Amino acid sequence: MLADKDRIFTNLYGFHDWGLEGARARGGWDGTKAILARGRDAIINEMKASGLRGRGGAGFPTGLKWSFMPKKADGRPHYLVVNADESEPGTCKDRDILRHDPHLLIEGCLIAGFAMGAETAYIYVRGEFIREREHLQAAVDQAYAAGLIGKNACGSGYDFDVYVHHGAGAYICGEETALLESLEGKKGQPRLKPPFPANMGLYGYPTTVNNVETIASAPDIMRRGAAWFSSIGRPNNTGTKVYCISGHVNKPCNVEDALGIPLRELIETYAGGVRGGWDNLLAVIPGGSSMPLVPAEQCNELKMDFDGLAAVKSALGTAAVIVMDKSTDIVRAMARISYFYKHESCGQCTPCREGMGWMWRVLTRMAEGRAHKREIDMLFDVTKQIEGHTICAFGDGAAWPVQGLLRHFRPEIERRIDEYARNPHPEPIREAAE
Repeated sequence: MLADKDRIFTNLYGFHDWGLEGARARGGWDGTKAILARGRDAIINEMKASGLRGRGGAGFPTGLKWSFMPKKADGRPHYLVVNADESEPGTCKDRDILRHDPHLLIEGCLIAGFAMGAETAYIYVRGEFIREREHLQAAVDQAYAAGLIGKNACGSGYDFDVYVHHGAGAYICGEETALLESLEGKKGQPRLKPPFPANMGLYGYPTTVNNVETIASAPDIMRRGAAWFSSIGRPNNTGTKVYCISGHVNKPCNVEDALGIPLRELIETYAGGVRGGWDNLLAVIPGGSSMPLVPAEQCNELKMDFDGLAAVKSALGTAAVIVMDKSTDIVRAMARISYFYKHESCGQCTPCREGMGWMWRVLTRMAEGRAHKREIDMLFDVTKQIEGHTICAFGDGAAWPVQGLLRHFRPEIERRIDEYARNPHPEPIREAAE
């Protein structure tokens, strides 16, 4: 269990002042000028040494990503874009950071922007986050008024501007290149890569896109040192992480703890345990709805980090733990998730545009038993035709939950098919929204 002194997000629950005064009382904006005085290379090397990996889902090493930005000034502006378009079902960590500790993010923007030679940061906030945007904008105004950002930010001689941009609530805009398209005022559709954003991003200029939690972790890493951050967790999975625990638990919550904490300890320590006891657990989605579920029998010793979840053919993603007990209709739950991805597909790629609806319709029939057993393998084959064959990772994220279901709960689907074959009943009238 993480010691309180090692926590980065000390106002995650909003018990204290979210404004500048409160942030400074918690150690924010302390020694920022001295951090910038260390120079670009020193900051990037410290971030590399910390082992911080992107907290938005992909887990790409942050220091390495920052180092991709062009080193030499060639007259082109550089941009930092913060992805606050938190749309992954089950995920609500970034909204608490925006609402209760926005100055951590703004200070992180300044440090990251300076390290990459970016003089402008755009924070793209999800359309539904109204209060979060208001707090963030107020915090940006406070930072400008105090001389912490803007001309000669923190007295460092570096000019740095921060703009808050409000999206319209599209899930696909959480994909970095779709976010850039939306920010430019176009339809939020992912771009082909290459060119990568570090070379040609926002308005065609070098850009780095990072998640809120990733950027907000930077000031503490620079203040306390890479050795402190990398001592938490285990190699390749270092530091702290904000976990979102929802579903069939007694106390759903957000909590910051070390990467690699055992799943059972996480749920029982912070979320009051599984509803009806640990033995009532059916499955867990460990990283937001786009990650493959993990059945109960694999959850006892499961470590909540990148490598621990890869070992059970799942992924950490955003660390949004969705707990499902034995009352869950697991096939219908996956069909509902498939409908979400059908609804949110941007429609640009044929495998995704056509495959999403196809998977939803087949899963809906399977939930009722109105299917043939040969369709199970056909459905798995279709997920493989979608995975890896689209411009962005949306197709992968939509295919993985279905793969997880077929991998672990095939007998349940077969049981329903057999039951329906013995006792066929009329097709139910379903609501259009299903």
